[in-house]
Amino acid sequence: MRRLLLVLGALVVAVPALAGTLAGVTLPDSISVGDRTLTLNGMGVRTKVFFKVYVGGLYLEKKTTDAAEVIGSDTVKRLVLQFVRNVDRNQITEAFDESVRNNAAAQAASLKAEVEQFLAALEPLKAGEQMAITHVPGVGTTITVKGADKVTIPGQPFGQLVFSMWLGPKPPSGDLKKGLLGIK
Repeated sequence: MRRLLLVLGALVVAVPALAGTLAGVTLPDSISVGDRTLTLNGMGVRTKVFFKVYVGGLYLEKKTTDAAEVIGSDTVKRLVLQFVRNVDRNQITEAFDESVRNNAAAQAASLKAEVEQFLAALEPLKAGEQMAITHVPGVGTTITVKGADKVTIPGQPFGQLVFSMWLGPKPPSGDLKKGLLGIK
């Protein structure tokens, strides 16, 4: 009996607390980026013509429902996109290019080289695969695809541009933005 309790106790310690499931995707309550612990602020689903494309999870140092605060803050933050359907590179680049035009056209004009680096780092993703965008002050914004860091683009302005793609005035969907901000 004691042995059974020890095994069960070890399992409880080994399994991280989960934030919940959305569209079949479960993300952890918190993650570590360097020496910082980020908390899941919220989750939302990106749909395109009735099809679920990905579940996004926004991780912040301090929870907030204020999109402008997330975009403008020079803090550690991460957006995780877990795809629930296969998408090719063209679909991804077109969607991100459209989102940049809709939310940060003026900034994109002055960050053309950085936007091109970002778009060049994108690749096809299959259901179950992840892409993450992580901003770290003093380092920049790192694009990670399928667990591999593809590019780090220095400076806060590019980080603001990228996070405005999902949290700006014309996000890919209003429900996705609300979900990321933890607004019900």
